[in-house]
Amino acid sequence: MKIIDHIKQAKDETLFSFEIIPPKKGNNIQELYSNIDPLIEFDPPFIDVTTSREEYVYIDKDGLLDRKITRMRPGTLGICAAIKHKYNIDTVPHVLCGGFTKEETEYLLVDCHYLGIDNVMALRGDAMSHQKYFQPTKGGHSYAKELVNQIQNLNKGKYLHDVTEVDHKSDFCIGVAGYPEKHIEAPSLQTDLKRLKEKVDAGADYVVTQMFFDNKKYFEFVAAARAAKIEVPIIPGLKPLSTLKHLQLLPHAFKVDLPEPLIEAVSSCKNNKAVRQVGIEWCIEQSKELLAANVPVLHYYSMGKSDNIKAIFSALK
Repeated sequence: MKIIDHIKQAKDETLFSFEIIPPKKGNNIQELYSNIDPLIEFDPPFIDVTTSREEYVYIDKDGLLDRKITRMRPGTLGICAAIKHKYNIDTVPHVLCGGFTKEETEYLLVDCHYLGIDNVMALRGDAMSHQKYFQPTKGGHSYAKELVNQIQNLNKGKYLHDVTEVDHKSDFCIGVAGYPEKHIEAPSLQTDLKRLKEKVDAGADYVVTQMFFDNKKYFEFVAAARAAKIEVPIIPGLKPLSTLKHLQLLPHAFKVDLPEPLIEAVSSCKNNKAVRQVGIEWCIEQSKELLAANVPVLHYYSMGKSDNIKAIFSALK
């Protein structure tokens, strides 16, 4: 079922969903199942599965370093199919511009269609680790709106190169990212909203926000988006802090501000166990306020761990 149909069927009741990352190559998928199992009792209508960019590794070959391209966390589509089969829950694979040609994207989308996957999250993706700024893959898309266009064309039966009679078209529901504190590369929040509207005008059906820790940022973002004639559902994305390193890591990696009371509470913690509890309590309060505002979905960035997400869900049910 499409995400927008899940939202419509909920009839103003807030849904709960979460996002996972594929295990690294060589790891058993059972560990992933073990972290999904405790959250099934909360009836998530869908689960997002991230996609990792390719990266360079250096292999010692007779004393010389040989540079190779690899993906440390492949398997997004396989995990989506496995979760859908095991739990009968809709899955949302993340589809990236970076690291994929348009042809590879088309093949991926065709596979999603064959597997009965109705939803995709269209993202530009980040720069590779050795790049200062994002550089498009040769033969790939430069912007998420172009990716949305390709997906919508496939929904209309338009393939990249083949001229063919289409008996059964795909009908993907398309999610895109929104940034309450603006994208790192956007010169202003207003410019970022224009880019978001371009994605929606291209055919995006809903928006999931980047993590934020001050609900005021989300409410202001939604108000600005509505003023810009962006009318699709805007789903808040939440992440509970869990380690002391998050105080430096998250603002640096995602360019988000942490409220001073949260910084002070985390800074006073003696270990990561205490930080994890602070993160849970802060996220519960965020979630309660968002629930009171009747947001369509509360979406949690779990990063594959479920104990803190379960604690949050339990406090809200």
